[in-house]
Amino acid sequence: MPLVRPLDPSHSPETAELAKFFNETLGFCPNSVLTMQHRPAISKAFINLNKAVMANEGRVTSALKRMIAWVSSNATGCRYCQAHAIRAAERYGAEQEQLDNIWEYRTHPAFSDAERAALDFSLQASQVPNAVDAEIKERLYTYWNEGEVVEMLGVISLFGYLNRWNDSMGTSIEDGAVESGKQYLGKHGWEKGKHDGSVY
Repeated sequence: MPLVRPLDPSHSPETAELAKFFNETLGFCPNSVLTMQHRPAISKAFINLNKAVMANEGRVTSALKRMIAWVSSNATGCRYCQAHAIRAAERYGAEQEQLDNIWEYRTHPAFSDAERAALDFSLQASQVPNAVDAEIKERLYTYWNEGEVVEMLGVISLFGYLNRWNDSMGTSIEDGAVESGKQYLGKHGWEKGKHDGSVY
């Protein structure tokens, strides 16, 4: 069982209405949000922040944002968020070659230099201690503008919150996310880990 049990989706009508957003992104309301409902102000604030961060403002595509989220979650080791991020990347139109080779983004030809800079930024910003430096700044600004960098860091920061939330909670992972995790990440050893619903 997770550290705190998720509540029924109908527990907070306002949260339930906002959470329809996740039916598009994932195909289900995540257990992380259902757990946040124990304090509805947190679940509502989180959903609204998620919607703002993931809004498509231009060249940082919805698919790239989810791949940025995957790199961040991989760096911190949250298997729950890894599976969610790769599932959302698929649902938002990431190329099949990118999904199949996300672990090799630095060298695989399916990724552009601009995408590599964004994904390296995610990796460096997600480390402790933080590894963002002048070199990554220069690479970022070769391809992206300030607003786009803010969008990227919004995704990285949002998933920093989610990684800590879900790994600390041992949030039970949903069947759909398990399918995506096995399909795209299984060859590199992805498994449910503490998110199988029986750890705590």
